[in-house]
Amino acid sequence: MSLVNPFVTCSQMNNLQSSRSRLTPSLLPHPLKNKLPISHFSPNSITKPFILSPISAILAKEQQEEGKTTQTFSPSSTSNFKAYMLEKASSVNKALEEAVSLQEPLKIHESMRYSLLAGGKRVRPMLCIAACELVGGEESTAMPSACAVEMIHTMSLMHDDLPFMDNDDLRRGKPTNHKIFGEDVTVLAGDALLAYAFEHMAVATKGVPSERIVRVIGELAKCIGSEGLVAGQVVDICSEGNSDVGLDHLEFIHIHKTAALLEGSVVLGAILGGANDQEVEKLRKFARCIGLLFQVVDDILDVTKSSQELGKTAGKDLLADKTTYPKLIGIDKSKEFAEKLNREAQEQLAGFDPQKAAPLIALANYIAYRDN
Repeated sequence: MSLVNPFVTCSQMNNLQSSRSRLTPSLLPHPLKNKLPISHFSPNSITKPFILSPISAILAKEQQEEGKTTQTFSPSSTSNFKAYMLEKASSVNKALEEAVSLQEPLKIHESMRYSLLAGGKRVRPMLCIAACELVGGEESTAMPSACAVEMIHTMSLMHDDLPFMDNDDLRRGKPTNHKIFGEDVTVLAGDALLAYAFEHMAVATKGVPSERIVRVIGELAKCIGSEGLVAGQVVDICSEGNSDVGLDHLEFIHIHKTAALLEGSVVLGAILGGANDQEVEKLRKFARCIGLLFQVVDDILDVTKSSQELGKTAGKDLLADKTTYPKLIGIDKSKEFAEKLNREAQEQLAGFDPQKAAPLIALANYIAYRDN
């Protein structure tokens, strides 16, 4: 495929999403000529990026911040955003710890907890909670679903690291699950997390009409099944070593393998918070853009950062001969594409209360400018 027009708009991603079980070429608009300016976010300038320090550094301070009084988020303050992220990550970690207890059979639960509680950025649960709060819901309402998406994300990493998949030895700065518990237990522990995610949503979600709970369960199942995450993973595996992979093919992989679960996280929160159909669709478009953005940035980091900086094996896509955005269009064009996706994502939030939308905007910018 020609690389003259390497970019895709969110509207074109919507068309692809509606038929995401098919690999169809997408029409690609002209590339960006200029990069977006980097400046602090203000409610009156919704699309300007906001440079954030790595969330891993924030999470490392978590134990020091136990008992800290909840602060109101201020979009103009980096320190307040850090406090917001720390507060949400702490809440999610506590909820995950309580949700998956250590019980018999010990080995399977130890394996589940090893990967689930290994740290991580908690971006997906934060997006779920922030979307719920954006439309008037409460953190407690979204928390079971926020935990569920993190359980499923963890499952996908556990399985992805297995020798017959990506064959990785390092995840979140620690040995991968199968290196500690063996491949057989890792497969079963991932399966258990997947099953328990839906049980937890159904049982632990309180104060929400049953039809909303059924809707979010269906939404999440679609995001991760044969038309979502699994579809992207399968096409990714089948594409290794294929020199004919073009941008439309690569886009399909990333929209399904990575963006689908990020999209689900946001949509689940919106539905649980009581969003109307129009609000849900705007947030779906926002999430789809940042989902693809997440993977574009991942591709860039894989070839520009070390294993120590990433907390996982760097350069593994290159070694596996996988097609990535830097491989197809180069580093500079990939960075421009990331900036364009970030801008288009934030445009979807223009009609919401700027104060309530500020966490989602800051999260989008964190995804765009993260270091690992």
